[in-house]
Amino acid sequence: MSLKKTSLYGTATAATLVLTVTACGGSGAGGSAGSGAYDKNATVSIGSLYEPQNLDNTAGGGQGVTEALNGNVYEGLFKLTDDGKVEKLLAKDYKVSGDGLTYTFTLRDGVKFHSGKELTSQDVKYSLQKVIADDSQSARKSNLEVIKGIATPDSRTVKVTLSQKSISFVYNLSYVWIIDSQARNLKTTEDGTGPYKLDKWTRGSALSLDRFAGYWGDAAKNKEVVFHYYKDATALNNALLTNAVDVVTSEQSPDALDQFKSNQNYKVNDGNSTTKLLLAFNDKAKPFTDVKVRQAVSAAIDDKKLLESVWGGYGKLIGSMVPPTDPWYEDLTKVNAYDPARAKQLLAEAGYAKGFAFTLDTPNYDPHPTAATFIKSQLAKVGITVTINTITPDEWYTKVYKNHDFSATLQEHVNDRDLVWYGNPDFYWGYDNKQVTQWVQQAEEASSTAEQTALLKKVNEKTAEDAASDWLYLYPQIVVASSKLSGYPLNGLNSQFYAYDIEKKG
Repeated sequence: MSLKKTSLYGTATAATLVLTVTACGGSGAGGSAGSGAYDKNATVSIGSLYEPQNLDNTAGGGQGVTEALNGNVYEGLFKLTDDGKVEKLLAKDYKVSGDGLTYTFTLRDGVKFHSGKELTSQDVKYSLQKVIADDSQSARKSNLEVIKGIATPDSRTVKVTLSQKSISFVYNLSYVWIIDSQARNLKTTEDGTGPYKLDKWTRGSALSLDRFAGYWGDAAKNKEVVFHYYKDATALNNALLTNAVDVVTSEQSPDALDQFKSNQNYKVNDGNSTTKLLLAFNDKAKPFTDVKVRQAVSAAIDDKKLLESVWGGYGKLIGSMVPPTDPWYEDLTKVNAYDPARAKQLLAEAGYAKGFAFTLDTPNYDPHPTAATFIKSQLAKVGITVTINTITPDEWYTKVYKNHDFSATLQEHVNDRDLVWYGNPDFYWGYDNKQVTQWVQQAEEASSTAEQTALLKKVNEKTAEDAASDWLYLYPQIVVASSKLSGYPLNGLNSQFYAYDIEKKG
């Protein structure tokens, strides 16, 4: 799970692993620049609302560091493609023991870090240990705590022993950046193996990447990539219209799309999103300890009206944590659907016939303030009083995620296959159902993807029934680009934006 503007990555469980030999190509391409040669020395300017907090994805780097550096500057043993497949990357091959507890990885030859140092097994060991270290801020940490030991028999071999079976272990490794074990100051510098190296980061403005001449795989199809950062969607769209940027990674202003759709110089792409907007309750804090209260709040909010007001004709309603692209998806939008009369009845049954009051902690960036105001208005109609407390992303991370000091909050969860967080009673929303925890554990230790999928469908149904959270809607994934561009990713799973396949005509 990844949260917009924060650096949290959660469990994702692969239903199927398609493992092939690959370099940086093959991520899934968007757009078509038409016939004719592209400029191999082009600079591609990318517009984004998500600047990194720092450059270390284990130290609160945020969504922006994933977007800019994942796959571009840093690589993993495996790679998650734009269509959700897992491919071998720095791992040339691997074997799994019969009991499923030991993974032996053989590293690719000829890989060098941007500093010139050769990749060795010690770097892989260091990178894994960095994710699960005590001071790591990566929520991927809990996924990888299944690691019992890491051995390096030689410079090309890494042997990882697990404390229990983990069907999603290889999938989870696709999120782990392999970093030079000798590198320091990673919040402001880098030493990865990717097709680009960091050129310059001007805080509050831009981050530029240069093609790395010593890259082990196919060279990037452009010479330089510059991520330009904007404070709001209007400024971002103006930058695209004035050719200050070539592509917008995720359009946040649907009202502005007509000006691009009607202009042959641009292409509007509607990809598949895995980003969910949640009204997350603290299920361990009254009154949200009562399932009927959570069900009532969910039934009192008109999700369809909210989606329409924010995104117009884009996006989808979602009745659970599971988007349609996940293998265990079911349409559960009718569970706790909008029904104010039922909401009032449930409140009365829970002992709150006259309603109650709570504070909604709300991140200060769009669309949270808008959604919070809408929710306040909707809940007032059934007697619930909402006080909106607007906070920064850093405040949210400390107050809500770390300290669990909240009643309810709004947050975006970016990752695919992150339903399994409801099996962790210690996660920030505090949902604690022993049966769900058992199903999640059994799914992780499953011997087949069919078994895993069946168990996670049960989890999906039960968490929806319990209104563990209120899943307001599924974001659209709208990439708007100059018609001169092709090869950009369409879906941006987990906020990554592979830039190395982008071709730009002169």
